[in-house]
Amino acid sequence: MLYRLREAGFGAYLVGGAVRDLLVAGNPKDFDVATDATPEQVKGLFRNCRLIGRRFRLAHVVFGREIIEVATFRANSDDGTGDREVENGMLVRDNVYGSIEDDAVRRDFTCNALYYAIEDFSVRDYTGGFEDVQAGIMRLIGEPEQRYREDPVRMLRAVRLAAKLGFTIEPGTAGPIPQLAYLLADAAPARLFEEMLKLFLSGHGVASFEGMERYGLFAQLFPESAAALKANRSGALRRVIVEGLANTDARVAADEPVSPAFLFALLLWPAYCRAIARLQKQGMAADEAMRLAADVATARQLEQIALPRRFSLPMQEIWLMQMRFGSRQKRRVQRTLAHPRFRAAFDFLLLRQAASGEHTAEVAFWQQTREQAGPVEPSFLDAVEHEDGEEAGGERRPRRRRRRRNGSGSTAESAAAE
Repeated sequence: MLYRLREAGFGAYLVGGAVRDLLVAGNPKDFDVATDATPEQVKGLFRNCRLIGRRFRLAHVVFGREIIEVATFRANSDDGTGDREVENGMLVRDNVYGSIEDDAVRRDFTCNALYYAIEDFSVRDYTGGFEDVQAGIMRLIGEPEQRYREDPVRMLRAVRLAAKLGFTIEPGTAGPIPQLAYLLADAAPARLFEEMLKLFLSGHGVASFEGMERYGLFAQLFPESAAALKANRSGALRRVIVEGLANTDARVAADEPVSPAFLFALLLWPAYCRAIARLQKQGMAADEAMRLAADVATARQLEQIALPRRFSLPMQEIWLMQMRFGSRQKRRVQRTLAHPRFRAAFDFLLLRQAASGEHTAEVAFWQQTREQAGPVEPSFLDAVEHEDGEEAGGERRPRRRRRRRNGSGSTAESAAAE
C-alpha cells in the first residue's frame, strides 16, 4: 500500500500505534497509514477500498479479514470551509487537510505521532515522541485541558495505553483527568462500550482498572459500582473484580476466548449487590430482590455505557445463577447443571470464593456434582423440560404446589454482605 501510494506521487507513511509498538518490541495488531492523498484519491488507487465516516473521513482498504485504515493528513486549524467544527470545546468534525507537520501536532499523544517512511526507512518525529517512547512516558500534544475537551475519550486512552505499554502518564497529562472526568458523560455510549472492551479485554485489565480508579474515571463510568466499592469495608467486592480481571488477562495471554458478558458481570457485580441490599432493606423477599436488582443495575448502567442485550442478558443470567448454587434439591441441581450459563456462573462463584472465602461448601458441592454428572445428554434436557410442566405430547399438566423454600436467601444475604 505504501509503495503504491508513493509510486502514484503521494507521500505515505506507517503511523501511530504500529510504529510505537514496534519501537517497544511489541506486536502490532493494527496498521494505519497517513498520506497526503485525499480519501477519494486513495479509493481511486485501490479497488478494495471503501470510504467511511462523516466526522472524520477515512479510507478503509480491505485485504480479506484485515483492514488498513488510511487517513489524509489533517490540518491543525480551520480553513473556513465548515469542514472543521467545534461544539462546547469538543471537536465534532475534522476534515480540513494539511501537511505531515500539521498532522503530527493534532494527534493525541507524542508516542502516537511517529511516522515510518519507506523511502529511507526512517522514523519521522515532529513532537518528541521518539524520546518519550524510549523513556516510557505518555504525554499529550498541546495544552492538556483543551485536548481532553476536544475529545474526552482521550482520558481513557491515556490510561489504556499506559497500562498496555507499562508507561507512566506525564504529570501535566495526568493532572487534569480527575477534574475533567465528568466530560465523559458527553461521549457517545456506544463508543464508551467499545473503549471498555479495549481497556479490559486486551490483556491488561487489572492495570487498566487500577488506572481508572486512580484518576476517577471508574467512578464516572460505573457510579453505582464505585459507590459500592467505597462502602464495602471488607474489600471483597474489589477483590472479585481484580481476581476476575487477572483471570481474563491470563486467558488473553493464552489466546483463549473472553466474554464481554462475563466482563460486565464483574464490573457491575458491586452495583448489583448494592441494589439487592437496598431492595431487601425495603422489605422485599430475597429471590425477588435478586431478580429486580439485576434489571435495576443494568438500567442504571445503560445511562452511561451502551451495553447490547446480547451481553446484558447473559450477564444477568450469570448473576441470577448465583442463587441456584444454594439449592440442593435434586431436580433443581439437574436444571442448574443443564443451564447454558452454568460454566460461566460457576466460574463467577469461584471468584466470589477467592474474594471472601464464604462459599467453600457451595464450591465443593458443585465441583463434585459436576464431576459425577458428566456430560449432559439430550434425553436429560428433554426430561428437564417435562419437569417444567410439559408432557411429551405437548399438553400442560397441573403442577403440585410446594412449600416455598428459603434456599436462595443465603445467596442474597451473602451478595448483600459482599
